[in-house]
Amino acid sequence: MTTEPSRSTGRDSDPVLITDAQRSYEEELATRKRRYKIMMGMRIPCMVLAAVFYQIPWLAVGLLVISIPLPWIAVLIANDRLPLKSEKVNRYRGERPELESKEHPVIESGNNNG
Repeated sequence: MTTEPSRSTGRDSDPVLITDAQRSYEEELATRKRRYKIMMGMRIPCMVLAAVFYQIPWLAVGLLVISIPLPWIAVLIANDRLPLKSEKVNRYRGERPELESKEHPVIESGNNNG
């Protein structure tokens, strides 16, 4: 005897649209990898600029201080879940016919034994 999982017969008031769907795992992973590469790519120019500006100690030290936490920040950002879409989705709202408000005749029984 096989049992099927119960299916709900009621309908949701708002249909699920494909625009409401989450990003695929591959797309999310590609975005996270791109963010990581950008953050780590910023570290090398900071260190090179620090070497270029060695004659201005406060600038060189500032660039080095910025470059030190970049790997940690890059890992945190890359491992963080992407934010959900914040845009408002336009939904189709079909026109619903309204009931007419005219009077309808009532049929009464001819028997008044009541």
